[in-house]
Amino acid sequence: MNLRLYELRGADPARLFSPYVWRVRMALAAKELRAETIPWRFTQKDAIAPHGADRVPVLLHDGRAVRESFAIAEYLEDSFPDRPSLFGGAPGRDLARFVNAWADAVVVPGVARMIMVDIVKLLDPEDADYFRRTREQRFGATLEAVAADRDSAVKAFRQTLHPLRMVVRSQPFLSGQAPMQADNIVFGCFQWARCTSPFRLLEPDDPIEAWRQRMLDLHGGLARNVPAFD
Repeated sequence: MNLRLYELRGADPARLFSPYVWRVRMALAAKELRAETIPWRFTQKDAIAPHGADRVPVLLHDGRAVRESFAIAEYLEDSFPDRPSLFGGAPGRDLARFVNAWADAVVVPGVARMIMVDIVKLLDPEDADYFRRTREQRFGATLEAVAADRDSAVKAFRQTLHPLRMVVRSQPFLSGQAPMQADNIVFGCFQWARCTSPFRLLEPDDPIEAWRQRMLDLHGGLARNVPAFD
């Protein structure tokens, strides 16, 4: 099958924390596929430049490079139609595309504000310097300043998740009785936080927390059984 996946790692190569890579890892597991993993760090851009990429995930399959997590999920769906579906058909694919946009516009930046200050502690010195410089340029403030009010800011962040909360309060997964790629997309954001920061994003009695625990149990505990903070 010859699948290979570039994955973002921290100073500890066992610590996998890209939200986008986790979307792909969960998609591969749902499709019952295995990929050889290739550790990658922020300053190793030369390693993926020949594949037309400057960030991960990058999936290699029989000489072809596929970039970006949603495109990779679509590629897996189309290339392995005999395996379990990630979308459940064209309407499900279109809906997952909306969820992908919502997660990138709302959940990712909300989580980032809470955890960036902790991520830098998990990186090699060279990567840490790069990460701090580029993220502080993006936020227009030091990482410490960005996180200074996170104990209060997390309350507003939790409110932005209310549409998700309303859905998983009444059904096990965002996609219904069984998880699909829409679930993997949003879960990747929470797995990113879990692998990088001890800061609690969710209250213990939040229905989203119960959903997160169900996602952690999938595929033999694939996401649960990695270095993390809870």
